[in-house]
Amino acid sequence: MENHSIVWVGMDTDTKKNQIAVYRGWETAAEEFEAGMDRQGIKRLVQRLKREVGEVRCVYEAGPCGYELYRKLREAGIHCDVIAPSLTPRRPGDRIKTNRRDARNLGRLYRAGELTVIAVPNQQPEAVRGLTRAREDVREDLTRRQHRLNRFLHRYGYHYSEGERWTKKYWLWIRQIRFEDTNLQVILEESIRAVEQSLEQLKTYDAKIEENAHKPEFATKVARYQSLRGVQTVTAMTLATEVWDMRGYPTAPQFMKSTGLVPSENSTGEHERRGRITKAGNAHLRRVLVEAAWHYRHRPIAGPAIKKRRRQQPAAVVSIAERADQRLNRKFRRLVDRYNKKPSIAAVAVARELAGFIWAIGQED
Repeated sequence: MENHSIVWVGMDTDTKKNQIAVYRGWETAAEEFEAGMDRQGIKRLVQRLKREVGEVRCVYEAGPCGYELYRKLREAGIHCDVIAPSLTPRRPGDRIKTNRRDARNLGRLYRAGELTVIAVPNQQPEAVRGLTRAREDVREDLTRRQHRLNRFLHRYGYHYSEGERWTKKYWLWIRQIRFEDTNLQVILEESIRAVEQSLEQLKTYDAKIEENAHKPEFATKVARYQSLRGVQTVTAMTLATEVWDMRGYPTAPQFMKSTGLVPSENSTGEHERRGRITKAGNAHLRRVLVEAAWHYRHRPIAGPAIKKRRRQQPAAVVSIAERADQRLNRKFRRLVDRYNKKPSIAAVAVARELAGFIWAIGQED
């Protein structure tokens, strides 16, 4: 069907209303209206779009409203795509942002084929992805609460210098602290309780993620990802749920780009200038990849745990994992030892290449 007979619908959504811009074919002016985001609002939107002559294609940005609108439109037989907001083209000099302008821009860019469409998961994988993200939120809360407790103790002269923090020995040290002032004692007790609460939540999420990892729809993916060093159940489940089908990325560089781990570039003529990573992609993937990359600073010797995880995997997957051991360790050591890069910078560079090995394992499905 030619573009001039297609109705392009750009939608800017929030929790209460949906701003809509409708372009019929190549017309320059859009028809604009609003619709509610509740059931009645979506129902009226569907009825209005079905009155259009020709094929209707809708688009909106992924965000806090989730994929309920996408599913309702698809159920009604209306084509709808969800796009990655971090990859939406922006004009450098455009400093005005409103719902109406965003809806118009989405409609025009969608018609021109300039938007990056994301794969929308089914409801069950989406629910498990919500579980891994909730676990990530609890882990961040735990870190903040631990830092808050440490800073409180430091302010009153309590400094732990007998080893690593948050070990059993460290907990025994904390529990022996007593303040004469009842106000300070309440702060200490409540801070300890907050940390313990986050730890219990983390255990609950970890147990549920472990349970889901053994389900048939996840078991094979998780086991294969775990053949890589630094990738255990939580990381593997994050990879499996954030990228349900790795074959949606035709090449490894495209997957690397989606994680935001590729360097920014501002080159002109013969001058090449690369800067920090773009961070224009999935932040959850980026976080777990960088965490896993730190494991490659150690010697590439497969220990008993790694050998056990690789034992039942296909030869092709094991070969990829073994090549990753050698290549990524060499890269980490070369960046740190030869080029005097900070370990944190080396970890990001290794994470980018680790994404390529993960992509290669994903193609084995």
